[in-house]
Amino acid sequence: MSAAYASLTGAGVSTRRAAMLTGLVRSTAIRRAGLCPAARTRRCTDPANKLTMLERRRILDTLNSDRFVDLAPLQIYAQLLDEGTYLCSVSTMYRVLREHAQVKERRRLARHPATVCPELVATAPRQVYSWDITKLAGPIKGQYFDAYVMIDIYSRYIVGVHVHTHESGVLATELMKEIFGVHGIPQVVHADRGTSMTSKSVAALLADLEVTRSHSRPRVSNDNPFSEALFKTLKYGPEFPDRFRSLTHARQFMDSFAQWYNHEHRHTGLGLHTPADIHYGLAADKAADRTAVLADARARHPQRFGTTTPPKCQRHANPDHLTESQFGPSARLGLMVHSSVVPAAGTRPRSRFL
Repeated sequence: MSAAYASLTGAGVSTRRAAMLTGLVRSTAIRRAGLCPAARTRRCTDPANKLTMLERRRILDTLNSDRFVDLAPLQIYAQLLDEGTYLCSVSTMYRVLREHAQVKERRRLARHPATVCPELVATAPRQVYSWDITKLAGPIKGQYFDAYVMIDIYSRYIVGVHVHTHESGVLATELMKEIFGVHGIPQVVHADRGTSMTSKSVAALLADLEVTRSHSRPRVSNDNPFSEALFKTLKYGPEFPDRFRSLTHARQFMDSFAQWYNHEHRHTGLGLHTPADIHYGLAADKAADRTAVLADARARHPQRFGTTTPPKCQRHANPDHLTESQFGPSARLGLMVHSSVVPAAGTRPRSRFL
């Protein structure tokens, strides 16, 4: 084909036409025929504004002189201009210094130690509690109610909620005393670094009860995914009002929400069990009942189940590979409820919302 291409081009046929007739790619045909233009040789020339070696040496000697050795190039540049001398631009000074490995941070800067993300692990209910305060819009613009909420990170169970007109560490201790009296004293209580969470009243109460305090890392707002998920479930619900008519309305709403969340809401992170099922150890029996229902359905319609393994329902709060609820400290918890502790096991849940 190369010979045919050469004969066609020799007869005056264009390279494009010859390549098409011979079935070759035009660039390939040209290369094989040796028709490629010779590569142009380029001369490497120095830019007109390039500094000479003598000028570079003068700049470096000036920057390293006893007078300027401790000054930044910007300071040296300004002082020389005031004296009627122009050596070079500030960027050129830095470039010359960089070529001689003389550019580094020499100011005295604070050295902050690396912040390690602590991890709280709960292997059973009532070991680690997390709490936070969130705002609820009041009846008029600029008015808010403060909702204090505490959950068990293992079961996601809302162990207690208060709603007040203001935020206070003293009010937070009242919530904790009620919760600890009903649900028991946990090993760890986690919160963010708000003023109420770090208040002396809260610290004193937890110290007296020998409860370990855990706080979020500074300026980290997403270390507590459980509380964040709870807030979204609360505030993205269709029943959540734009504004609450009064403090009583806010307390009634949050009381109903806590009852619904604990006893009716099937949590995707808990194997579709309710937080109450996990908190009070009912999940295994309910999982067995669900598995029996699925097995019966499979026996009646085996063609509708694609796997050969009989279907099973998850029996634990967390997946089998996570037998512990891992909790990275730091986050905000938002919820609001009545100033009474959420009722314990066996309480019949009320209607979803008031």
